[in-house]
Amino acid sequence: MSRNGTVDDETLRRELHTFGLSEKEIETYLAVLDRGEATASTIADHADVSKRYVYSIASQLADRGLVQMNDHASPTTVRARPPSEAIARMSERLQSLTPTLEDRHAETEPLTARFQTVKSRQTALKYLRELIANAREEVFLCLPLSVHESVAQDLADAVDRDVLVIGLYSDAGPEPAAPSRFEGRASVVRTWTENTPFMLVADNYDAILGDADLLAGSHADETAVVLSEVHLAGSVLGSFIGSFWPVASQRFVTEPEPLPRRFASFRHAVVQTVLHLRAGTDPFVEVETAAGEELSGRVVDVRQSLVEPETGDFPVENGIIVETGDGGTASVGGPGAFVEDYTAETITVRRA
Repeated sequence: MSRNGTVDDETLRRELHTFGLSEKEIETYLAVLDRGEATASTIADHADVSKRYVYSIASQLADRGLVQMNDHASPTTVRARPPSEAIARMSERLQSLTPTLEDRHAETEPLTARFQTVKSRQTALKYLRELIANAREEVFLCLPLSVHESVAQDLADAVDRDVLVIGLYSDAGPEPAAPSRFEGRASVVRTWTENTPFMLVADNYDAILGDADLLAGSHADETAVVLSEVHLAGSVLGSFIGSFWPVASQRFVTEPEPLPRRFASFRHAVVQTVLHLRAGTDPFVEVETAAGEELSGRVVDVRQSLVEPETGDFPVENGIIVETGDGGTASVGGPGAFVEDYTAETITVRRA
């Protein structure tokens, strides 16, 4: 660090990565910072990012509060927000979700989505177990490691139901948790020594989010929020994947599952396709798209950030690249896909 408090470029990139930014996001952000405001073409030239991805990456940075998209300009420009303001907002973002969700609840009072406050450890654990037990496709969780055994059997039952379980255990201490501890209870597990808010999202619809001290039972004034609404649950999950998942250490990855297999969760298909590729399997996918088209082909690449090493350009990217009949390739994403060529309604993975 220099006398004026600045750091070298390598350290700067490493520190930005701890906030959950991918390499492409970091290069894009720095390209904008260096210029204050720039067009997509200029950013693409200086960040070594294809122009196609500039808008999606800039949109992710805007969601984090790092930049502002000036859509009124022609061509569209991207302006950097004041760094002190942007970094402060990033570090406080997940902690501030509870009052934000409460505000959203006030605005949507007439709707039927479940939204309630939890103020006891016993009730919070009840909801955690309930959400796991009712999950049909996937469970993403971030819990203190000390809570793992309280939900271990519920997680094992979920894995037996072919539910994708992705877990991050915080406050894990200096000694790495034994991988065998998670065998049969998760697909991928990471741990982190720091204390974080706890959360669980099931099927991208039901969620619980709160202060980890509530689960410790040591603070009577801590609370959690339980909600059932796709956009709010998606926001919680996106914050988790973008903020905490990238800085945690991978501790456990399950074995590749027998093929062929039809997956209800696209992210589950992504994880298993990655594992089969790395195991030397030659996977082939058959896809029914949301538009009613059929697509099939040999898998040549997977874009994701759930299993190390990460291959996505941004934290929530989940895409499978397949060969097409004309010798080219096409990208397939899951629900909400915005950079892929096709959105999968159903996907089956088999050996080529």
